[in-house]
Amino acid sequence: MSNDSTARGYLTPVGDMPAYDQALEREISRWIRGVSGLPAELVFPRWTDPQSPIPNNGATWCAFGITTVPQPLSQSDVQISDAQSEQWSWETVTVICCFYGPLGASTAATFRAGIFVEQNNGELNLTGLSLVDAGTLYNLPELINNQWVRRYDITVSLSRKNTRTYNIKTLVDAPVFFGG
Repeated sequence: MSNDSTARGYLTPVGDMPAYDQALEREISRWIRGVSGLPAELVFPRWTDPQSPIPNNGATWCAFGITTVPQPLSQSDVQISDAQSEQWSWETVTVICCFYGPLGASTAATFRAGIFVEQNNGELNLTGLSLVDAGTLYNLPELINNQWVRRYDITVSLSRKNTRTYNIKTLVDAPVFFGG
């Protein structure tokens, strides 16, 4: 089965793909750790299988989740060679960060302040992501193992440009006759 525009049928992207799933979660985890100062074992994605163990009561930690990746509002198709075309799209990645524990509010506030530091955004840019906006800190205590645990949530919006490459060839020759 052909995967280029010389034959009829569906085309699928070739080469590197945008990061989603665990790869994207790893980048976001590194960013949260780097800006908040929390150690690696205290920052983890929510809603995974298997679920990460909840840290002991008294620890300050963060669980995060990618909640939305809306349909891109714009995209461009760019012919990059005689044999390939790139599809560029810009999407927003919305992340909820839930900071738990006795220093949850302080850590969440430190994180929120730190994401607006230009050097921190520059490090995030190296992953292909860029800060768009950060919301309000919400105090939402949670009952965990029959104990109330402090929890402070903040929603952060990140943007990124995605590039997908397709084997779309340029039109070199066409058997067309124009005449009268």
